[in-house]
Amino acid sequence: MLSQFPATGRLHEAVFEELAQFKSTDVDWRSGRTNFYVQFGGDDVLRVAKEAAALFFSENAHGLAAFPSVQRLQADVLGWLLDLVQAGPLADGCLTASGSESILFSLKAARDWAKARRPDLVTPKIIVPRSAHPAFEKAAGLLGLEVVRTSLRPDYRADVAAMRAQICPRTIAVAGSAPQFGHGVVDPIAEIAALAVENNLWMHVDACIGALFAPFARAAGATIPAFDFSVDGVRSISADIHKYGFGAKGASAALFRHSCWRPSYAFAFDDWPIGSYGSVGLAGTRSAAPIAAAWAVMRYLGHDGYVRIARQILDAFEQLRSGLQSIDGVEIVGEPDTPVLAWRPRDVALGDVVAAMSARGWFVRTMTGPPAIHVGMITLHQAPVVDAYLDSIRESLAELRRR
Repeated sequence: MLSQFPATGRLHEAVFEELAQFKSTDVDWRSGRTNFYVQFGGDDVLRVAKEAAALFFSENAHGLAAFPSVQRLQADVLGWLLDLVQAGPLADGCLTASGSESILFSLKAARDWAKARRPDLVTPKIIVPRSAHPAFEKAAGLLGLEVVRTSLRPDYRADVAAMRAQICPRTIAVAGSAPQFGHGVVDPIAEIAALAVENNLWMHVDACIGALFAPFARAAGATIPAFDFSVDGVRSISADIHKYGFGAKGASAALFRHSCWRPSYAFAFDDWPIGSYGSVGLAGTRSAAPIAAAWAVMRYLGHDGYVRIARQILDAFEQLRSGLQSIDGVEIVGEPDTPVLAWRPRDVALGDVVAAMSARGWFVRTMTGPPAIHVGMITLHQAPVVDAYLDSIRESLAELRRR
């Protein structure tokens, strides 16, 4: 239903009372009873992100000549990200507003690279595992590409043989996830990259979840397979700062092994009355707030701070995983490499479990492949309520079995 534009203004207090009323129907993420949509690194980290974002709220990241401070922040954040993914001195990239945009520009670079060699190529084809993020289809629709999804192995990782079978003369790229969001597993990136090298294809790694978690988790003792530019054949990586980087929403990056692909994500134009116009990434005018928040959180935490948080998350994840394994009739889906997890009941209907958990105050999301409850990405707001979550599962299953 259409609304009429407000005829008159309201007092500050009245406006915020109205906002609070709207917000009262939202899930209380701070309680830890939702496992989606919010990544939390602690109240101190959140405060740093908010204060930095507020400081640069009005600055325009499109106007770097006017705001050289923003240019410095962007350069630092990009450089720090490239360092984390073991990029070489010729690497480059761009900050974006989302993982979808980062994947878009990675695939645009792949398309441009392929068409420079084969100008007559019609409807280039990209091969991804079935578990890849829907952002690949979003990007393909804009870029005139075809996405082919291939089967997974029994452990839910990409089946490289199935990917190989789909390679044809139109194929320009393959991709894998580190990790994929459904089951928390890292695809066999080295095998997919070797396939790319063998067939002269572009190789993209969707590390929107893992790029800012895996380096610190390894330092905290976790074993996570290699997926970054240390793997020969990987040409581009997407990395979200607003996930395990704990920055403000709207901060991601597309990272490239070589700066020669910069024309694919940098735009320049001067054939209009104003003169020179340029942008890196999709947006022109954009807020500097997410960039400032990313810089401030990274500077505040440093490597040791991120390792400390990674260790806390890993401890909470292991507490959850071992607790689930101890509950009769519960099965964890696959063997996650990262703190992303799904579980399913063996002897009661999934929908009934969802209803019982929801009645106990939990925000529950499900997945379809296989049908399961998807816990999502564990962060610090879930850590204090792991035992309560496990107790609710036990109570829900006992209740349903008595029916």
